[in-house]
Formats: sequence, structure tokens, C-alpha cells
Amino acid sequence: MRLKSIIIAVVAMLAVGCAGQVKAQEKHGFKPIDIRSEFKENGFDWFHSPLLLAAGNKKASNAMTIGWGAIGTLWGRTALTVYVAEKRYTKEFMDGSKYFTVMAMPDGNVLRYMGNNSGRNGDKAAALGLHTAYTANGAPYYTEAMLVIECETMYAAPFDPQYFKNDVPRKRYSNFPAGVHTMYVGEVIGAWTK
Repeated sequence: MRLKSIIIAVVAMLAVGCAGQVKAQEKHGFKPIDIRSEFKENGFDWFHSPLLLAAGNKKASNAMTIGWGAIGTLWGRTALTVYVAEKRYTKEFMDGSKYFTVMAMPDGNVLRYMGNNSGRNGDKAAALGLHTAYTANGAPYYTEAMLVIECETMYAAPFDPQYFKNDVPRKRYSNFPAGVHTMYVGEVIGAWTK
């Protein structure tokens, strides 16, 4: 009987916590979407328009502009893959976080600034006047985004040059000062749009 009461209490707390998160995101103008049925972007084209990648927690986070990625299915899960070079400040946050977000932003100036400035030199979000919010899992996102996709990292590994099979990656990294990229495969666990 006591175990049943504890289970009911835990389920009730989770329900209240999740409801509070949805309401918080709704307060910022977001509505949840089913990524499999409501995401209308072409996966081949979506990453041709720069996006923002954010990781971290309420104590510290960082975001960067990304142009490489993939969205689809892996291991029976809806997956989103992003790539971060080893010398990028955001990599520290990706390596230390279980969750990350990818955002579509309406303002190209935000994307340019995030891509041309390092968070090592200051808070980029504050410099742009962006408002940071957090998912129920603590992943950062900006309330100014048009679309937010939250992922839980399933796999991460750097590219290993010994496995490059042709000259495309060899040429890319022959004179790339930021270093070899790490691939992060995330399971999509939430998505919100305005």
C-alpha cells in the first residue's frame, strides 16, 4: 500500500513538472509539435540555412551557428546529428551535457554574430539581447527562436582521419584551424514552434 502511494505521488509530481514546462514554453509563444508528422522542412536543405546549436545548463551555456547536420532515423529513433570542431567553445558544453537544442532563428544578424564570435570572450546571448530559457531537462534555448528541437545525446565521437575514404575530408581538414569535428547524434525528445 505504501509503495502504491509513493508511485502515485511520483507520477503526480512528474505530471505537474511537465505541465509547468509546457506552460512556461507556451508563455514564450511556443507550441509543441510532433517532429515526425509536423516537421515540414526538407532534411537535405534544412542545414543549408544556418541554425543555432546550444548546450549547457543554468549556470553556464553557449551557442554557435551550425551549417552541418542531418535529421532522420537511427536505431529506430528520430535522430538529429550535429558536428562541432574540437577547438569550438561549444564543444566543452556538448561534451559535458546530456541534452542539446537546435534552433531556427528569424534574425540573420544573430546567426552571423554567433558564428563570428566566441563565447570564450563574453556572453553572446547577452550581447544580442537574447532571452535564455530552459527545457524540462535543463537544455538552453532562446525565446526568440522560431523552432526549438531538443535532443538527448545517444552517441558522440570525433572523426578519425585514418578512416577518411577519399580526398573530400582530407582536403577539408588539411588547413582547418578549428580541428577535426566531433559527431553528436541526438534522439529528438521534444520540438516546439511559434
